[in-house]
Order: sequence, then C-alpha cells, then structure tokens
Amino acid sequence: MIVKPSQIGQADELSVKSLVYFIIELEKLFKRIGECLLSANETVSTAESVTSGFLQFSFSQMKDASRFFKGGLTAYTLEEKVNLLQVNPHEAKEHNCVSPHIAETMALHAAERFNTDWGIGVTGYATPVEESNGKLFAYFAISYRGNIILSEKLDLHSRTKPINAQLYYSEFILGCFKLELDKHR
Repeated sequence: MIVKPSQIGQADELSVKSLVYFIIELEKLFKRIGECLLSANETVSTAESVTSGFLQFSFSQMKDASRFFKGGLTAYTLEEKVNLLQVNPHEAKEHNCVSPHIAETMALHAAERFNTDWGIGVTGYATPVEESNGKLFAYFAISYRGNIILSEKLDLHSRTKPINAQLYYSEFILGCFKLELDKHR
C-alpha cells in the first residue's frame, strides 16, 4: 500500500476525531452510571485482572464517586486472586485464572470485601499467549446483592493492541453495568 503525503495527516486526524468521540461518549456513560447509583443510594466495587484498574479509574472519574464507589482490587496473579478474592486455587491453576466462574467469584468477593450492593469482576487476556491459544478474550461478571446477574465472555481480534483491548473490555463492561442498573431501577 502506498500512502500519499496528503493522506498522512488524514489518518492521524481520524484517530484524533475517534478518540474525542470515544471520550465524549465515555463521559456520558460515566454521568449516567453515577446518577443511577446516587439516585438508588447504591454502591459498587470491582475486582480486576485483565483491565488492570481501568474500571477503578473509570469509577473515580464519575462525579461524587466517593458516595458510591467504595474501591477495587487489581489481582493479577493466581496467588492474589486466591488470597484476596477466594478464587479456588485448583480451578485457577487449571484455567490459568481465566474462566466464567472465576470472574463470578471475583465479582461476588469484591462486593463482599467492600460491602457494596454491586460487584464487578473481570479476568482474561489483553495479549495473545499460549494459554489462550493465541486468542484475546475476557470473562466478566456483575453481581447484585450477593447474586450473579450477568456473566459474559468478550472476544477480540488477536491483533488488537493490548491497551485497546483493556479499554474496550472496560467500556463494554461499563455499558453492560449501566444496562443492569436500568433494569434494577
């Protein structure tokens, strides 16, 4: 593919426009989530692995976050998932800490540990590795008052850049969380 000099700036401009649009939409989502949690007088916490704190960062950006976001854990290793989130060590070892049940356990124990109404757990792969058969995917779960109400798998193209995978997982999970908040109003 030959790129003409006149096209060089166009790709950068498109990327900047896409990023600006993404940020505007994300801010709208943050506002709606915050409003829902505040109006319901409910709280949320997270347990993350593959998103490495992006969910925690996102909640911290919401207006009056300290009134509904109690905190989160980023547990990257098997040992920390077992010690902090009560993930079964045999299951964790068998599945390289990536399974629907592990995400569910993470969500439930985050909510329990922080004493929140809602818990979100996510685990998966942001880079293709041997354990994932070269694929990118994540499992996430949302709990509400001690029950799993949503448990899903997200698949991405194996050539997705790691940071884009983490951002996509986070945005998608927050979108699903907003839908669940709407259902429980």
